[in-house]
Amino acid sequence: MASSFASFFAKDKTFRPKKKFEPGTMRYSLHKQASASLKSGLDLKEIVKLPDNEDEDDWIAVHVVDFFNRINLVYGIVTDYCTPESCPTMSGGPRYEYRWCDGIKYKKPTSLNAPKYITLLMEWVETIINDESIFPVQVGTPFPKNFRSTCKKLLSRLYRIFVHVYVHHFDLGTPFPKNFRSTCKKLLSRLYRIFVHVYVHHFDRIIDLQAEAHVNMCFKHFCYFCHEFDLLKKEEMAPLFEMTNRLCPEVLGVVK
Repeated sequence: MASSFASFFAKDKTFRPKKKFEPGTMRYSLHKQASASLKSGLDLKEIVKLPDNEDEDDWIAVHVVDFFNRINLVYGIVTDYCTPESCPTMSGGPRYEYRWCDGIKYKKPTSLNAPKYITLLMEWVETIINDESIFPVQVGTPFPKNFRSTCKKLLSRLYRIFVHVYVHHFDLGTPFPKNFRSTCKKLLSRLYRIFVHVYVHHFDRIIDLQAEAHVNMCFKHFCYFCHEFDLLKKEEMAPLFEMTNRLCPEVLGVVK
């Protein structure tokens, strides 16, 4: 199941262009590691745990971007059916309506139709994950074709750079900002609202497309990860309490 889930979410049909990691970077390596774990069929509760000797903020950054891409695909399934006419508000049933506020154009919580709300939300998320002051990225430089022949010379001199950096500049790297964790919590909290809307208003379409298992797996992965690193409050999960209780009760503190 996990393997088919991974292949389903590797498809190119998305609501918005996918955010990709730069090959050769640590972030890319972590992304490949996480993707390989999903394809291996391992328990999702284990997959979300921080790998040994890895930075927790890097791990979270990778997953925020990954969830952005996966939720992109989830919403892409129903985007033709989620219209201003069919979904005049961004809601999760009659009891829950989400209003948009970005502090710039929408300075007060504003009721919007679901497609408009989700478009603004994804643009907002994308702007933040592309901001290197929040999500720092190091771009790797490819080696030349004659790399093998010059390897010893290159490494000998590169080693000198390591010496200089470690001795004089090791505290001047690119750290995550102090508000990184709170920013991720806000991102994931708002991304969760798309799950709410899709499950409540478009799940019949998910079933028609035989995508229920894939969407459920994505939802479980999201919930387990947020639970593992305390990134989503339980009260924020209230709109899908029954669904969460059925799919991953441990997240709610329920023991089967």
